[in-house]
Amino acid sequence: MTRKPDIHIIVAMTSDLLIGNAGKLPWTLPEDLHLFKKKTIGNTVIMGRKTYTGIGKVLADRNNIVITSKTVTDNSVESFSSFDEGVRRAVDIGAKIFCIGGREIFAAALPLATELHISWVEGDYEGNTYFPGFNLDNWQETNRSCHAGFTHISYKRKRRQN
Repeated sequence: MTRKPDIHIIVAMTSDLLIGNAGKLPWTLPEDLHLFKKKTIGNTVIMGRKTYTGIGKVLADRNNIVITSKTVTDNSVESFSSFDEGVRRAVDIGAKIFCIGGREIFAAALPLATELHISWVEGDYEGNTYFPGFNLDNWQETNRSCHAGFTHISYKRKRRQN
């Protein structure tokens, strides 16, 4: 039997699960972006087309996989029409797999994810895009660090009880 891949979700969100506003992050937190880079560098990132377009460039020193039905013209990005195809390619690459957004990618990844890396952003922000609902009771905190404007917490999925 083939072992399921470890899939990490990395996301910044507010306590009400807000993650975006019109395709952009509603906040400016350079320290969170630094943490994101530190965790994902040298690994594979899977993102949707809107996230890829919103970033505006290939994320350097990472394997970039974009899930889209449209054509991606940048040769330094691999694109696939389904999340499952993208994950299969990421497994072939062999590096850690980080799902970085947007909402549809998070929704596809959440049932499969083994780890969550969440920057819980402080404050109230305007936005129109939310992380899918999930139950934190299914996750065990493994690491916490406090920063200006956010707290970053890593979680590992708890084993299911039979």
